Amino acid sequence: MARVGLTPERLARAGAELADEIGFGAVTVSELARRFDVKVASLYSHVRNSQDLRTRIALLALEEMADRGAAALAGRAGKDALAALGNVYRDYARAHPGRYAAAQLRLDPEAAAASAGGRHAQMTRAILRGYDLTEPDQTHAVRLLGSVFHGYVSLESAGGFSHSAPDAQESWDRILDALDALLRNWPVPPPG
Repeated sequence: MARVGLTPERLARAGAELADEIGFGAVTVSELARRFDVKVASLYSHVRNSQDLRTRIALLALEEMADRGAAALAGRAGKDALAALGNVYRDYARAHPGRYAAAQLRLDPEAAAASAGGRHAQMTRAILRGYDLTEPDQTHAVRLLGSVFHGYVSLESAGGFSHSAPDAQESWDRILDALDALLRNWPVPPPG
């Protein structure tokens, strides 16, 4: 019999909290069972295995970040919108390091299609419309922004900027300025 109160959603949320505490890579069904003081087998009526649990945590994290991104972008355009979205990712990674790591999980095509990942791309494309980019440059710019945001957040969370001046916030602000300038002056591809 399933333990009263345990649902896939509750397990995903508890798994996300656990990921923030011990790291996403350490989250397993066994570890979660210890948290609830239940036998591992009792969780298998709610999640198939540790990979299913990790996928659910990833979906939760993507949804949380998309919701925060949508709220932060409301009424903003141009550099304000660019900075708002970048700050959502950076702040989320600082507050929820395990969940942020979960959001990077490679999902199978079906899970990816059902995830909030598409909302992230739509938000980024909405920002880029303010910079008047068309395809394929818009796709290149989506990839650039994702790479810069994730790269900076990953390096910062690993302590990569903590041992030198200037401070990480100053660099972040300058990077946002540089991205804005680049997007306003997007290079024209050479003819042919």
